Amino acid sequence: MSELMVFSLVFGGFFVLRGVAATLFFYFILPDDDRCPNCDAVTLRIEARRCNVLLPGLRSSWCYECNWHGFLRCGVLTPTEPTKALTTAP
Repeated sequence: MSELMVFSLVFGGFFVLRGVAATLFFYFILPDDDRCPNCDAVTLRIEARRCNVLLPGLRSSWCYECNWHGFLRCGVLTPTEPTKALTTAP
């Protein structure tokens, strides 16, 4: 094998390995609950069909308090109490 081929394989391997390591690192620093990373409020799930098919381990979310939008890992949902408008009879 020529030196150019060996260099290309090693350099390309390090390039791919760096991308895989960065992807895993950023996946594991994502929160695994439904809280906003900016303001710690409960986020709303957004239906993004393409993203949910391509990235099944992530859920697209939106925070209505600070207008943050992005991906969170699928995990535990925060229990919420029903509002009085939903529980009281007219």
